[in-house]
Amino acid sequence: MTAGSFPGAGAGMGAGTHAGTGADGLPGPVADLDAKGLLDVLGVAAVVVDSAGRIVLWSPQAEGLFGYRAEEALGQYVARLIVDEEHRAEAVRLFGEVLRHGTAWAGTFPVRHKDGSAREVEFRNMRLTDDLGGLYALGIAADRSAVDRVETGLALSDRLVSQSPIGLAVLDTELRYVLVNPALERFNGIPAARHLGRLPSEVLTGVDTGPAEAAARQVLATGVPRLGFQVLGSVPGDPGGRRAWSVSFYRLEAAGGRVLGVATWVVDVTERHRADAAADRSRRRLALVADASARVGTTLEVERTAGELASVVVPALADVAAVDVLDAVLSPHRPGGPGHGPALFRALAVATEHETEALPAADRPGSVALYGADRLVTRCVRTRRPVLVPRVGPADLARIARDPEAAERLARAGVHSYLAVPLISRGEVLGALDLKRDRNPLPFDEDDVLLAVELAARAAVGIDNARWHQSVRNAAVTLQRSLLPGEPPARPGLEVAARYQPAQASSGVGGDWYDVIALPRDRTALVVGDVMGSGIDAAATMGGLRTATRAFADLDLPPEQVLRHLDRITVAPEHSIATCLFAVHDPARGRCRIANAGHLPPVRLPAAGPAELVPVATGVPLGVGGGAFRTTGVPFLPDDRLVLYTDGLIETRDAPIDERLALLVRLVEETRGLPLEESCDRLLRELRRPGAPDDVALLIARSTR
Repeated sequence: MTAGSFPGAGAGMGAGTHAGTGADGLPGPVADLDAKGLLDVLGVAAVVVDSAGRIVLWSPQAEGLFGYRAEEALGQYVARLIVDEEHRAEAVRLFGEVLRHGTAWAGTFPVRHKDGSAREVEFRNMRLTDDLGGLYALGIAADRSAVDRVETGLALSDRLVSQSPIGLAVLDTELRYVLVNPALERFNGIPAARHLGRLPSEVLTGVDTGPAEAAARQVLATGVPRLGFQVLGSVPGDPGGRRAWSVSFYRLEAAGGRVLGVATWVVDVTERHRADAAADRSRRRLALVADASARVGTTLEVERTAGELASVVVPALADVAAVDVLDAVLSPHRPGGPGHGPALFRALAVATEHETEALPAADRPGSVALYGADRLVTRCVRTRRPVLVPRVGPADLARIARDPEAAERLARAGVHSYLAVPLISRGEVLGALDLKRDRNPLPFDEDDVLLAVELAARAAVGIDNARWHQSVRNAAVTLQRSLLPGEPPARPGLEVAARYQPAQASSGVGGDWYDVIALPRDRTALVVGDVMGSGIDAAATMGGLRTATRAFADLDLPPEQVLRHLDRITVAPEHSIATCLFAVHDPARGRCRIANAGHLPPVRLPAAGPAELVPVATGVPLGVGGGAFRTTGVPFLPDDRLVLYTDGLIETRDAPIDERLALLVRLVEETRGLPLEESCDRLLRELRRPGAPDDVALLIARSTR
């Protein structure tokens, strides 16, 4: 019988043999390796036999393996002690081969335990020679079942490492690779041989391995595993692709706690990372659209709406954003259609959140620039389609910028991606939203185009509404001013100054007016009024009331009768409600007779005395119908002043009307001694709030000698 002919000889295991498992699910002896060495797990025994076949050395492990104590075994013939008779001849033959020829023998051989049971033992036999030339045979033995369990565990471990879809590696205490499995080879696109002995930073040049190596060193120092550490980058096999891995680190320790290094598990989570990134991107895009819905178009002002759009897309979508409209769009007499050839643009807004040379390269808001047909923004409005340049080159910059100098600025700023989308509302091209990236490293893509188109469409409606409103407002202002009197006429015993200011907010022009009407006997009618509502209708109603007021004043009617007649013609369904203050100055008597239809009281500043609100009787507004009006007489002596105004001068949303009236009285007092023109300007400057939602009419009269 030869070594190979023994049942289960060699490294394999016999059929039907199963490895035991430890408490942690690993094969029992393999699990024990955490606490013991391999030889301890196998219980390896050593037996030395002299040339006559007698046992001369017997290790303590031999007692556990064969059942005999040393005193029982030493001096005994080994074949008689532990080999059954049926196997004894073969044992003697193999023993002779080892001694005579020095041939080492390895294999499995059946032995007899002291208790009489038969056992399979794995042997490694070799010849020994002492200093006198004596020959001996050394037998290294271990229980075959223990060997089988270890081999099973090691084979399982090897299969798990080599066939695992998870990338596995072992790093030594200096974090140099000592083992890399095939999965990690595929992940990294580098053969295992090129890993060994090198640091991760030396192998994975397309990955920032600094944080991962720091985490591995922490695991080496503390023994606390680090799980799910995410690493991003590219590998040699896919240099253009951005990949993601989830990396876990565990410290490896030998028997006695000696640190061997770090085991690393690597899972490619690129698809999950991309899906998460896409989902996050979708959430951010939806949030951006919602933000734009809330922030863009809050007013009916073209420039402000454009500014809101630019501020929304920066930096969420672009690093630099500009909103430009075709100049013809803002013209009241614009030609139809965008036409062909060059395009004249008016810059409305530019936005960025960082210092960049791309900002001065953009057209300054309010300026007008002519862009040739070869320019990308011109192509955008002419074709009515987005223009996307994912990666901008020098030739592209020449077609983006207004001139070579601006192109150089864009190049220095690092502009690397460009997108322009048309602003289209109700089928008409209004202009373009111009987007650039110089800080965001990602190029614009088709998803960005869809988002920009959505935002531009929403903003275009707001810009379109604002420019139509502005056109209507301009028409109303023109009508309003045409219906108001020009320079107040010179009247005997009276100096007059007046102002009209339209609403500063987007609510439109109202129906405020003032008038100075010459009456018989050197008397003068002073009128202020306010038609409720705004726009052309309010202006037209105001014009009708002003004309009617002049007509009734020409009849030389008392103030209360003038208001009564105005109330009757205003009650008609097609007319609005209005307030009116009608005063008649009589220089001969030094008095003013005042009637009020729902209007704020005037302020009188006597030449000698404090300013005060005139306590006039307040009737119902014109158009309510059935109201009674009364006339109040007040002194109006030389150098006295009378201030008539509409509510747009003093009313605000954040202060009670009484406080504002008191402020008006105080400011009128402070204008004592100022020329009337300067007095008008100061009152408007002090009382008129920026963005005032209502127009205002102001009339100041001073009695002269």
